[in-house]
Amino acid sequence: MSDAPADTRPIRPGEELNEAALSAWFDAQLGDDGRLTIEQFPGGHSNLTYLVRRGGDEYVLRRPPFGSKVKTAHDMGREFAVLSKLAPVWPLAPRPLAMCEDEAVIGAKFYVMERRRGVILRKELRGITLTPEDATRVSDLLVDALAGLHAIDFAAAGLGEFGKPAGYVERQVKGWSERYVAARTDDIPAVTNVAAWLDAHRPADGAPALIHNDFKFDNLIFDESLSRITGILDWEMATIGDPLMDLGTSLGYWCQVDDPQALQMMRFGPTTLPGMRTRAEVAARYAQARGIELHDLVFYYAFGLFKTAVVAQQIYARYAQGLTKDPRFASFIHGVRVLAEQAERAIATGAI
Repeated sequence: MSDAPADTRPIRPGEELNEAALSAWFDAQLGDDGRLTIEQFPGGHSNLTYLVRRGGDEYVLRRPPFGSKVKTAHDMGREFAVLSKLAPVWPLAPRPLAMCEDEAVIGAKFYVMERRRGVILRKELRGITLTPEDATRVSDLLVDALAGLHAIDFAAAGLGEFGKPAGYVERQVKGWSERYVAARTDDIPAVTNVAAWLDAHRPADGAPALIHNDFKFDNLIFDESLSRITGILDWEMATIGDPLMDLGTSLGYWCQVDDPQALQMMRFGPTTLPGMRTRAEVAARYAQARGIELHDLVFYYAFGLFKTAVVAQQIYARYAQGLTKDPRFASFIHGVRVLAEQAERAIATGAI
């Protein structure tokens, strides 16, 4: 089985870091320890992740994307703060090591954390074979980890002031609708239709929890046997809010084998393989793990699809404006349509 997090690549053009300045910063933080080398992790479409080797040690560096104007979505200090509080009380959270507020070093604020090795299950599996039994097990592990995160006593962990849970659902619907308008490049009626439906069908806020807001397979690290999760990555959107909105985001990422082919083409993980749970089964296991009843699932699922469509729109807008040259982003406008149309189907059928 491959060591998936080791699949670093040469740095993409336009996303290089100032190696000399970064080396000097590391020397000041940790002492002079030899030559520094930098590679890039290829996954992710938002904050950028690099592998820094220095002496005999390895570090993971996180920084905002180049050209982004959405500062609140790429707050390095916020991501560093949540991990600083969470890592001591939850073993799945990587340990952050140092924060750099000086944008002169690499052109943006960034932080460095420990590297955790293991297996990451991406959309396309490379060197990994999942049996149906494996697929069922990793599905359940993902759901159980999400439920476990939501069960954490965030106030006892020192995160009581980390978010504003009152009015969270309303703010999310309004905020993501506004972000879409600000980033819109094409006329896609399905997006505005879904936004209006979400605004008219908001459920009341549930009991608040620490939520990840990007919980999917390629943000999880499994051990080599795929029998347990050893780490959760990408905490840039973490906050205190309604945990069912977090579940909805995960459901929005979860393509299944009977979904339209266009949706399956842009799946976010290997969720269409034999043995993978369906969205309904994911929701049922989550409810069982937390000992709750679920209502308004179509709302949360449609919101997850809508939010992901808006994120895709923001990324495409950066590409269309020439602020990023990453060729992966050229087709994202099609993803906006596909996600919004899937949300319309869920609303029309009343099913996830």
